[in-house]
Amino acid sequence: MITTFAESVYELTKRIPKGKISTYKKIAIALGKPNACQAVGQALRNNPFAPEVPCHRVISSDFSLGGYFGSTSVTSNNLQKKIKLLKEENIEFDGTAIKKSTKYRESILFDFS
Repeated sequence: MITTFAESVYELTKRIPKGKISTYKKIAIALGKPNACQAVGQALRNNPFAPEVPCHRVISSDFSLGGYFGSTSVTSNNLQKKIKLLKEENIEFDGTAIKKSTKYRESILFDFS
């Protein structure tokens, strides 16, 4: 069963266009629940609508990749798939980290307002 909260997370996540990313925290804030970052992550971990709900476009506030289908290790197949999907959408990487330029990171961060 999908909760109302998870449905709200999925609706916001669908708004993130290709070539942009957001964070668990930004989604929580947009939902009016700024302390619900982990709940956002759990909803996305259980996302039954991927890739229509592009959970691969959601990362941690520190620009680490967070998880992908429950995996958080950069060497996991799931997280490697997240990196591949983001690269296919022209997100730039330095190795396994999103390009470290502050200007670049600001340019790809999606704003829900």
